[in-house]
Amino acid sequence: MAEMFPGIGVIAYEGPKSRNPLAFKHYNADEVVAGKKMKDHLRFSVAYWHSFCNGGADPFGPPTRQMPWSHADPMAEARKKVAACFELCRKLGVGFYCFHDRDVAPEGATLGETNRRLDEIVKLLKSGQKDSGVRPLWGTANLFSNPRYMHGAGTSCNADVFAYAAAQVAKAMEVTHELGGGGYVFWGGREGYKTLLNTDMGRELDHLARLLHLAVEYKKQIGFKGQFFIEPKPKEPTKHQYDSDAAACFAFLQKYGLVEHFRLNIEANHATLAGHSFQHELEFAAANGILGSVDANRGDPLLGWDTDQFPTDLYETTFAMLTILKTGGFKSGGLNFDAHVARESFEPVDLFHAHIGAMDAFARGLKIAAAVRADGTLEKLLADRYASWNTPMGRKIEKGRATMSELKAYMEKKGNPDANASGRVEMLENLLNEYIR
Repeated sequence: MAEMFPGIGVIAYEGPKSRNPLAFKHYNADEVVAGKKMKDHLRFSVAYWHSFCNGGADPFGPPTRQMPWSHADPMAEARKKVAACFELCRKLGVGFYCFHDRDVAPEGATLGETNRRLDEIVKLLKSGQKDSGVRPLWGTANLFSNPRYMHGAGTSCNADVFAYAAAQVAKAMEVTHELGGGGYVFWGGREGYKTLLNTDMGRELDHLARLLHLAVEYKKQIGFKGQFFIEPKPKEPTKHQYDSDAAACFAFLQKYGLVEHFRLNIEANHATLAGHSFQHELEFAAANGILGSVDANRGDPLLGWDTDQFPTDLYETTFAMLTILKTGGFKSGGLNFDAHVARESFEPVDLFHAHIGAMDAFARGLKIAAAVRADGTLEKLLADRYASWNTPMGRKIEKGRATMSELKAYMEKKGNPDANASGRVEMLENLLNEYIR
C-alpha cells in the first residue's frame, strides 16, 4: 500500500539547536534519565480516534483535514487507517496506540455484522504490530456515539441498551486481549444526566457498578491480564457525568468494592473542565494509589469545552512528570496523546508537527522533573515544612494513638503551638523557574 505520509521520513533527534520543524529537539528515545530510557519513562501513544478519525469538523462547519486514508467504502477506509497508524507510529518512533472499537472498524447493521467487521480489521492490526513492534497501550469501547446511548450505556433507563453495552464491552475486551493491549479504559461519555427530574441517580450508579463488576468477571474468564482504568470527566456531553473527577471516581470505586481492580486514566483537559488543575488530579490519584495512565493534552482556559489540544506548556509537563516520577513511573499505562490538530491545521504534515511538539514538551518536563528531584532542595523543603509531625506527639497522632483528652492536656500544658514557618511560596516558584529555561 502506498505511503499515507509521503515525503516525511523518520523523525530524528537533532538537539535543542536544531531549527528543523520535523526533528526532535529534546526527545531522545534512548537517552537515560533518572535510571531509565526516555521512551520507557514516557511510553508515548498515538490516539487512533483523533489522528485518523477526527476530520476537524465543528458545530459551525464540516471537516477540513486532508486525510489520505479517506474512502467512500467505510471498510476500505478502515483498512487504510491501519496502514496510516503504523506509518505514523514508525516515523515518530512511538511504541503504542490507543483505540475505541468503532475507531478501527465501522458499525454494521447488527451486532454480529459489526463484530465480523472488527475481527477483519483486528487481523490487519495484528499483522501491523508484528511488523512494527507497536502495540496497544489500551483499548476501549465507544459507548456514546450511537443514538442507542442517548440515555447512557451502563446507566441507561433501557435494560436492552445496558445488555448491548455489556456485549460491546465484552467484544472490545476480547479484541484488546487478542492484540496484547496493556490495559482497558472505561470512559462514561454519557453516564450522567441532563435533568434530575427524570433520573433515579442511585439506581443508575448501581447499574454502572454492575457493568464494571461484569467486566471484572469477564476479564478473568478470558484470561486478560491488562489493567482496568476509569477516565474521569465532569461534563460534556451530559450536564453532569458520574465519573466527574478523580475524587468522585475513587469514592465510587470504594463504595462498590472495585478499588483493587481499577486505576485512573487522568486527562489534563478533563481536569480543567472539573475546575481542577492537571497536577491536582494526578496528585490525588497518586496519593490514593490509583494513578495508572494519562491522556496528555490541554484545554483552552477561555473555552468551556473539551478542546483536546496537543500539550506544549512546560510547567504542565514538568508538574506531571514530578508526580509520575514520585510514584515510580508507569507500570502498564503511559502518555496517550488524546489530542487533535487545530481545524486550521489541515495538511497531513501538521499531525507530525503536533506530535513532535508534544513529545518534546514531555521530554523537557521529564528532564526538568528529574533534575529537581536529584537536586533534593524541593524534597528537603517539603520535609522541613512537616517536621513537627516527626516529633513524638506528631508521630503519635499519625499512628492513631493520641486521644482527644490527651491532646487537650498536651496543649493546656504547652499553652500555644510552636510558631508557624513560612510556606516560601514565591521562593519555590522561583526555584522551579531556575530549571525551566
